[in-house]
Parts: sequence; structure tokens; C-alpha cells
Amino acid sequence: MTALAPPLVPLAALRPLLAEIGDAKRVRVAGRPGSLAEQAFARAWARLVSGEDVAAVAYSETAAAVARARLAGIDAGVLTGAGLSDGEALAVLERGFDEVAGPLDAGLRDRLRAALGPLPSPGTPPALAGALNAQPRAGATAPGRQRIVVEPPESHGDHCLTVAVYGALVAPVVGADPVPPFLLGLTHHLHNVVLPDAGFAGEVLLGDALERVMATLEERELAALPADLAGQVREVLALRPGADVPGARAFHAADVLDRVLQVHHHARAAAFTASQALDDLELVHAGPVQAYHLDVLAAAGL
Repeated sequence: MTALAPPLVPLAALRPLLAEIGDAKRVRVAGRPGSLAEQAFARAWARLVSGEDVAAVAYSETAAAVARARLAGIDAGVLTGAGLSDGEALAVLERGFDEVAGPLDAGLRDRLRAALGPLPSPGTPPALAGALNAQPRAGATAPGRQRIVVEPPESHGDHCLTVAVYGALVAPVVGADPVPPFLLGLTHHLHNVVLPDAGFAGEVLLGDALERVMATLEERELAALPADLAGQVREVLALRPGADVPGARAFHAADVLDRVLQVHHHARAAAFTASQALDDLELVHAGPVQAYHLDVLAAAGL
């Protein structure tokens, strides 16, 4: 087994932030289809196929994902549309970013903060983005065992965007450039544009045909991309088989963290209690009518 290096201690500090970022898979806003993660996935792909620099996409989309951890769907466009100036909108994004960004590597944190701001409105994303946003993930499966179905399933767009962002954020922990793991995160499930996900159990049943099927379907998607972008994607896909270099380590750390944090989310959701909302999260929060709200609940036996 290939060990991650440098030491993994910073991952424990990063985990709460990663979990919050992953919640963008489950947050939606009116007027925009898909989760916030799916929207970001489609936008990132649209930016890439329009010819935008991969590093610019990686840093700005990762910065937006960190700010989204607390601001959810409140972005620069929403804020300026509500009458704030560009400077005022940026200040809100920076406050959201600063509230959660403490565990990040200092150099990366500064670079991401500088990348905050309005995101481009590119043209139509490639068909692969829509297909992966519509393609459900299988979840946890094992050969010879009945699958555990959890609702709602995440999409491949949810997963790929989240792995891309995690890869960029984890990169300093393993001495990697954040850009290659970001791009690999976006692209590592190209074969699932066509291939429905049956999980590890399905991969085992495909047997010797698995690699050929994946390669055929992946190459089909690569052939439809602009040549320069396809070349960059091929370069990062070559990192996927092992974990012997920093970029591959960052990607594989991001991938496994997202898969396991997703399971933790479902376990946490299944165990959620009303007292957690009322006590831990202060659902009836401080304000001029809090006392009245508490009286109402007491009278209702709640």
C-alpha cells in the first residue's frame, strides 16, 4: 500500500470544512436546476470547453465552494442583483470564506481568497456535464451482497465536483499542485456518461471487460472535447491508476474522503433528532420574538 506523505495530521483539521463543502450536493435554489454542486460542475465544464485556463477555473471554483459552505446559494450575482455594489458583494463572500477557511494551508488560502468574486457566465456546458449530473451514483455495494439504497442518491456531477474541490484543498497536505487533482476530479468518471453505475459489485461482474468498457467510453467523451483540453485531461487521467506522485495522492485522498463523508452524511441524517435542531442549532434563535416562540412551543407540548 502506498502511504500518503507528508504526514496526514492536517486532514483531521480539514475534515469539518470538507464535510460542509460536500453539503452543496444537497442544497438547491429556486430558478436553477440541480444542486449547487451540480450547477458548479456544469459551469466548470462550460468554462473549460470555452477555452478558459484550467488553473483559473480550479482556483475560482474552489474558492466559491469554500464560501458556499456557509453562504449556500448566496453568490455575487444574487448579491449585486439585490442592490449591493461589487465591493459590498465581495465583502460578503470574503466573510463567508474567512469563517471556514482557517484550516486551509496558508498559501492556498490566500490564493483562493484572491480568486473570490463573480464567476463567469460561460456558454452551454458540454453534453457530458448534463449526463453526469443526471447519472446517479450507486452508493456502497459489495460483491455477493444486496445493495443498500439511500435516498436521494448523489449524482456523478455532485461527486466529481466535490472530489475536484477536495483535491485542490488537500493538495498542500501531500505536496501537490492543486490544479491537476482538481481537473482529475472533474474528469475521472467520464465513462459514466454512458455506463450506469452499479458500484463495486457491478465492476466485479464486468470482470476482464471492465477496463475495455471504461476506456472505450472515456475515449468517446475525450474525442468530443477541444483538442487542447482533451490533451490536458489525458495527462491527468494518467495519474489515476496509482498513488505514487503528489497529484495522484491528492486525487485519491479526495476521492476516498468524499465517498466516506457521503456515507457519514446518510448515517447522520438517519440519526437526526428534533433536540439537535432546537438545542444544538438553536432553531428558535435569539430575536425580539424568541420568548413568544418558546411560549408557543411550550403550550403546544413541543
